[in-house]
Amino acid sequence: MVSLPSAEAALALAGMREGNLRLIERLTGAQLVLRGTDLHLDGTSATVARATCLVQALQPLWGSGETIGPVDIQAALTALDTGRLEEHAGLGRDVLAVQRNGRQLRPRTLRQKFFLEAMEGHPLTLALGPAGTGKTFLATVQAVRHLQERRVERIVLTRPAVEAGERLGFLPGDLQQKVDPFLRPLYDGLHALLGQERVVQLLEKGVIEVAPLAYMRGRTLADAFVIVDEAQNTTSAQMRMVLTRIGENSRMVVTGDTTQIDLPPGQISGLVEAAAVLEGVEGVALCRFSDADVVRHPLVQRLVQAYARRDRDGQARSSDPSRATGLRPRRGAG
Repeated sequence: MVSLPSAEAALALAGMREGNLRLIERLTGAQLVLRGTDLHLDGTSATVARATCLVQALQPLWGSGETIGPVDIQAALTALDTGRLEEHAGLGRDVLAVQRNGRQLRPRTLRQKFFLEAMEGHPLTLALGPAGTGKTFLATVQAVRHLQERRVERIVLTRPAVEAGERLGFLPGDLQQKVDPFLRPLYDGLHALLGQERVVQLLEKGVIEVAPLAYMRGRTLADAFVIVDEAQNTTSAQMRMVLTRIGENSRMVVTGDTTQIDLPPGQISGLVEAAAVLEGVEGVALCRFSDADVVRHPLVQRLVQAYARRDRDGQARSSDPSRATGLRPRRGAG
C-alpha cells in the first residue's frame, strides 16, 4: 500500500476517471485500487514492486497536487527501465517558468533536461528529433528566460519558408503578415509565457523579431537569443550563413526533424550536414531526441514509431539486391 498525503495528491495521481491508475495497471501488470488517500496494489511480487516504483517516481508531481498525464507516466517508466530513476526524480523540482494560466513548466524527460542544460552552457545548440518532443517550445522558454533576466536584449525567431520558396512577395500584407504562418509554432510558445498583448508590444519595439531565414544574410546578431526552427529544410549554404550570424553575447538554438525534410530530392539538408560536421566542436552542443521523448498526446509517440518502422522497412527493401533488380535468387540445382 502507498499512503498519499492528501486528497489533492490522490486526485492528481488517479487522473480523470482514474485513467492514470488504469494506465499504470496496463504498463506494470499490477492491480491498483484507490480508497481515500490509500493506494492498494495487488499482483505478483514483481508487478507490485514495479508499480510501486512507478508511483513513487511520480511523487514530485502528485506530491504537489499537479496534473499527471500519460506522458509523465511513460517518462517515469522509461527511467525505471533504464535505471535512471534518481535523475528522473529531479525533473519534478526543476521549474522553468510559469505559464499565463498558472501552470508550472518543467522538463518532462531526461533528454529535455539535457537540452535545457545544453542551451544554458553552449553558445550553439543543435536539437534533432521527431515532432512532439518539445524542441521548439523549450527553446522559446529558454529565450524568454534569458530576456527576462536581461542576459540578452532581444529574441530573434527565424525558419526557412520552404513552402514559399523563400519568395514571400505573392503573399498579402507586410513582412510580418507574410511570415506569420511559418512562425506560428514559435508564437504559440511566446503567447503561453508572455501573453498575446505583451508579445505584440515586444514585436512593435523590436525586442522580439521574426523573419524568414533569407533575411538573416549579412547581419550580425549580437546580444540576442536566436531560434532557427524547422532547420531540416535549410540548404547547406543557408545553414552555414545563419550559423555565422552569431555575434557577441548571443545564443543560437537550431531545431529540426530530419524525418520531415521538404527540400527537393537530392538536396542535402543543412541540419543533417551541420550535425555531422559540428559534432565535438567546442561551444557546440548536439541533442538528439527519440520517440521516447514525445510529450504530446501518447498517440503521437505511436505514430512516430509506426513511421520509423515503415522507413526502416523501406530501406531494407531498397537495399535488397533481388528487389532492386527485380530478380530473385536462383534455386540450387536439384
